[in-house]
Amino acid sequence: QLQVVESGGGLVHPGGSLTLSCAASTFSLDYYGIGWFRQATGKKREGISCISGRDGVTAYADSVKGRFTISRDNGKNAVHLQMNDLEPEDTAVYYCATSSTMYVSSWCVVDYPGYDVWGQGTEVTVSS
Repeated sequence: QLQVVESGGGLVHPGGSLTLSCAASTFSLDYYGIGWFRQATGKKREGISCISGRDGVTAYADSVKGRFTISRDNGKNAVHLQMNDLEPEDTAVYYCATSSTMYVSSWCVVDYPGYDVWGQGTEVTVSS
């Protein structure tokens, strides 16, 4: 059974950085496409980044492009989201997701609706 867990959230000042991690304990993430989403209070869930199952294809929402970087850490069976220059508008619960349909995917699309395996989320608060 596929399960993913997010970690790394916390409180950070505007302009600061955080690195979120999406890890799996029951399977290898190596060849699964992964998406990162966030949901702020009272707002719709927003897809913000993704990485393909192979070939290292990545994509970002305009709201985070140039500030966030998604990457794989196969040695730790994890996918990281490096978030720099954080703004109060980045405050949200962040989720990672995957799907068996994303195994060895050579593409990714931010906000892909086909993810069906979700973590419990990790909260990020950007405030002075």
